[in-house]
Amino acid sequence: MSEAEKQAVSFACQRCLQPIVLDEHLEKISVHAMAELSLPIYGGNVNTIDPQDATSFDHFVPPFRLTDSINGTGFTLVSDGRDSKKLSSAFKLKAELFDCLSSNSEIDHPLCEECADSMLEIMDRELRIAEEEWHIYKTYLNELEQQQEGPNVEALDKELEELKQSEQQLLTALADLKAEEKILNDAIKQEEVEKEKLHEQEESYWREYTKHRRELMLTEDDKRSLECQIAYSKQQLDKLRDTNIFNITFHIWHAGHFGTINNFRLGRLPSVSVDWSEINAAWGQTVLLLSALSRKIGLTFERYRVVPFGNHSYVEVLGDNRELPLYGSGGFKFFWDTKFDAAMVAFLDCLTQFQMEVEKRDTEFLLPYKMEKGKIIDPSTNNSYSIKIQFNSEEQWTKALKFMLTNLKWGLAWVSSQFVTQ
Repeated sequence: MSEAEKQAVSFACQRCLQPIVLDEHLEKISVHAMAELSLPIYGGNVNTIDPQDATSFDHFVPPFRLTDSINGTGFTLVSDGRDSKKLSSAFKLKAELFDCLSSNSEIDHPLCEECADSMLEIMDRELRIAEEEWHIYKTYLNELEQQQEGPNVEALDKELEELKQSEQQLLTALADLKAEEKILNDAIKQEEVEKEKLHEQEESYWREYTKHRRELMLTEDDKRSLECQIAYSKQQLDKLRDTNIFNITFHIWHAGHFGTINNFRLGRLPSVSVDWSEINAAWGQTVLLLSALSRKIGLTFERYRVVPFGNHSYVEVLGDNRELPLYGSGGFKFFWDTKFDAAMVAFLDCLTQFQMEVEKRDTEFLLPYKMEKGKIIDPSTNNSYSIKIQFNSEEQWTKALKFMLTNLKWGLAWVSSQFVTQ
């Protein structure tokens, strides 16, 4: 672009802030036109607005004045070689023109063409809305003017009186409700106090409940433990009731040719040497068994009394104050103690008395071997075996002792069967 075509840009659009180029005719505006533009659009100065209409200008903001910002306000004068005084006077004239326009409207000037068109559209829309509102108010005013009858004052007074009475009633009801509210608030406070008491009681109750619950659980554990102990004791009792104490305490059996009681052999053979300590112990167990059986059935022996005394047991002769020993010592081959033989014969006599007592009580009871006068008879062979050592062989004596233990075992079995439930 040549220098002749360049134009000075001195103003910017007050809406979009884009630089604008002004028409040259604005430099030739007359004084009369300037005076007409200075006339206020609102019919008076903003500072002399009627207080009743003050609400219409609550948001009124005085426009920015360009003449106050000619020097040092950011406006740039682009020199194109013309006289600076002439340019300043022309700029001042335009600034005063724009200030007059801005003072008489709510829009700051200058505006570019696009912003001006946009503002015109906005103002046309606001004008249409204002015209519609004017027509509505005008129609309502006409309706009011067309009403012939005035308001019914008496009816209004009556209605006012009724409203006052209703108001008084409502105030009275309100006072009653406030009094009731106070009563309810007091009741609520009392209930809160009662609630706190109940809460404390509840906590105390739960503490007591927990304590008693724990004691109950411990008691139930003790009860279950005692029940288990009782059940175990009952089982043991039933087991003991079913147990034959005599068979457990006195186990009579055999070991080859020997009869045994609690594993002690009773007798002696040439081929098997049995010590007197074992024979004496076997006789002690035998005497103890016969003594226990006699006491169990309530039998008192005639002429004799068996005395269990371990391996030194003996038979007491009643009336003679003599003791017949059921134990021996020394060598067996040269053992000629007549007291020992007499003790064994006396013991066999006591066993015979026991047999007779049992047969009185049970007629079906029968011992497998007969006993008479110190001898034991085998019914299968009718052979008799002496229980004495003198004039007897070791085999015969051992077999006689074995048969005697067999009879004693049968007597033990009968006693156990009779007293099993006791």
